[in-house]
Amino acid sequence: MADATHETPSDAELIAGMAAGDPDSFRALSNRYSGVLTAMSRRIVGNETDAEDVVAEALWRAWRAAKDFDPSRGSAAAWLITIARSRAIDLLRARKSADRPLPHNPGPVAADSPSTGLMLSQRAHVVRAALGELDERERTALEMAYYSDFSQTEIAERLGIPLGTVKTRIRAAMIKLRKTLAGRQL
Repeated sequence: MADATHETPSDAELIAGMAAGDPDSFRALSNRYSGVLTAMSRRIVGNETDAEDVVAEALWRAWRAAKDFDPSRGSAAAWLITIARSRAIDLLRARKSADRPLPHNPGPVAADSPSTGLMLSQRAHVVRAALGELDERERTALEMAYYSDFSQTEIAERLGIPLGTVKTRIRAAMIKLRKTLAGRQL
């Protein structure tokens, strides 16, 4: 027989437990909201498998961000739904991007002659050297944006820094690269 004095913990208590690293709190909150989150995600992404992936990602993000939850800004349900909705929309955007035909890009210029090959090699060396002169934090943000094709929001989440900081670092890196490369012949 269950203890009648034991009350079900509130959402805020479960999130506080998650912030403290309690996996039971995470499990209880997941059980409480996974059905609602899956149904909402399924409506957005259109199939069960993707919806389940969205919910798993959303709950993982909630686990990692539990210490940042502020009950004065809204309910736990609204917070979780917002996270899942954002993940579902990101998935749709990624699908659209993958489905979109790439614009015609002739690719790199072929080295028809040894001098052209040497010129391209020197150009690549100059650009790599300019990247190497950047502050490591700026270079990391820039490389994640351009080479890994992460959005600025994804970079902020992966690095655990504010979005504004990511934007500032990328902009500063681009300005420094422009100045560095302006004086060099490419």
